[in-house]
Amino acid sequence: MTATVTVGEFSRMTNLSVKTLHHYHEIGLLAPASVDPSSGYRRYETGQVGLALLIRRLRDLRMPLADVRAVALSTDRAAREETLRAHLDRMEKELAGTRDVVASLRSLLTAGPEPLRVEYRYVPPFRAFGVRAHVERAQIGPWCVDAFGRLDALASAHDIRATAGATYSDDFFTEDAGEVVAFLPVDPSQEPVDGFSLVDLPGGFFAIAVHAGAMADFDRTYGALGSHVAEHCSVAPGPIRELYVVSPGDTADESSYRTEVCWPIQQLPLDSPVAKG
Repeated sequence: MTATVTVGEFSRMTNLSVKTLHHYHEIGLLAPASVDPSSGYRRYETGQVGLALLIRRLRDLRMPLADVRAVALSTDRAAREETLRAHLDRMEKELAGTRDVVASLRSLLTAGPEPLRVEYRYVPPFRAFGVRAHVERAQIGPWCVDAFGRLDALASAHDIRATAGATYSDDFFTEDAGEVVAFLPVDPSQEPVDGFSLVDLPGGFFAIAVHAGAMADFDRTYGALGSHVAEHCSVAPGPIRELYVVSPGDTADESSYRTEVCWPIQQLPLDSPVAKG
């Protein structure tokens, strides 16, 4: 047996505010059992409490409303389970990322900076397959997954053995959005391939430091290398390069990742081992 109750009573039963219930009604997620045509008062059935609690639980898990609707209103059990699984997988990745940030924060607060090993290198100009786009910083992760997924597939199909990398324009850092070019070096005689551009990257001098491990501490490597360059070198115009020596495409173990951060400089410092040689 069910009964109808006012929106206020339903709010107390479900711990959902009246404002939230009104919003769910407006977007078609949880409609009241009836609405008085003259007063506009909403009434709910006690049989809707279970659905309201389900919606509340899903929102507590920060599930987007579109996915909440897919789970709460769908009669396809397999589709509901898949939506739930995908969201929980995203949450687990976010949790792992949060743990990395917490560990990085503790290290930043309790440990002194680790000594930075800087290598100076002249990199000759080279040709590469490139994926170029104007990318917002907040979207760089998904963009890289797509871009390097395409380059990895290209490398496998054409047996290209090279270290992939990317260039990041100044605007990417200063404006939180700018040009990014993911690249895969190839032989100068490489013929074009449908769907990919051939780009020619200029040669130049670089100060290079290796970032080991996951990306949570990546800013520390940038900070240390940038400081070193400012103190010991003359900065050259041009984008910063990253070379993904050991990347997610090579291993699932984040602690094994190795990324070379390449900061453009005008010339090799006179006291560098490479310059003396």
